[in-house]
Amino acid sequence: MHMNSSAPHLLAEDRPEFARVLDEALRTAPDRPDLAAVGQRLNSEQLRTMALNATAIIATAAAAEYDHYVKVREEVRTPPGAATGGSSVLAMGEATEPTGAGAVAVVAVLTPVLAGTAAAIFLLVGSLLTMLTPEPAFAETLLTAGWCFGGLTAAGILVAAVGLLLTALRNGSTAFPDGQVGEQTEEVDRAREAWRHALLERGIVPFLREAMADPDAGRTAPTPRRPAGRIPDLGYSRPDFSSPGPDGGTAPGPRPSYSSPDFSSPDFGGPDHKPE
Repeated sequence: MHMNSSAPHLLAEDRPEFARVLDEALRTAPDRPDLAAVGQRLNSEQLRTMALNATAIIATAAAAEYDHYVKVREEVRTPPGAATGGSSVLAMGEATEPTGAGAVAVVAVLTPVLAGTAAAIFLLVGSLLTMLTPEPAFAETLLTAGWCFGGLTAAGILVAAVGLLLTALRNGSTAFPDGQVGEQTEEVDRAREAWRHALLERGIVPFLREAMADPDAGRTAPTPRRPAGRIPDLGYSRPDFSSPGPDGGTAPGPRPSYSSPDFSSPDFGGPDHKPE
């Protein structure tokens, strides 16, 4: 089972710890009265899948403890002088160091290598020449040069070892004292346990309890549901343009009636005829 990658709050290195706390909660569920129903309506694997899909929401319940844990852990991991102020001081110190220090270090490293190579070559060639008959006159000279380079190699190795020892002592003086390192490690452990406890009690256990109470909601809606009555009713019905009838029902109203106007011409006769 893989963790859900949509958890923005937890760092990638802490998501396996979330899974371990979840597995521990499911393993010890029979010992908790509020989780005794595990396996009745939903089994452990179903609950685990639902919880992993809601990692971001569950982790939010222990956000304060997690932020403190991450902060303390980063303080221990950050070496002294790596902060902003310390880095500027180190940069200034490096800028003021003499440039010859780097050359000395290079010479101290290369001297044993080059001297040892030369010693091996001279000793090998000189030994081969001593086997010839008659023996060449410069065979002893090559052997003497080889032994000289061998001594130079030994001296170079000794100088390099002393330099490494001094460097280790100098770096050790800037490290945390043993007591301080122990105290900070204990503080990280306490912060980690506080986060695990808050994650278990305020995040995982309430989620599992709610999921068992309403498995369908937990399976389909990992996010909190909105309370009822918050969304207005957007439906509408057509207005009723009919008047209620005498029996409580609706009856069609009377249709309007009209008559055409009288366009008859007026009654008139000749000039001797008077209108009635």
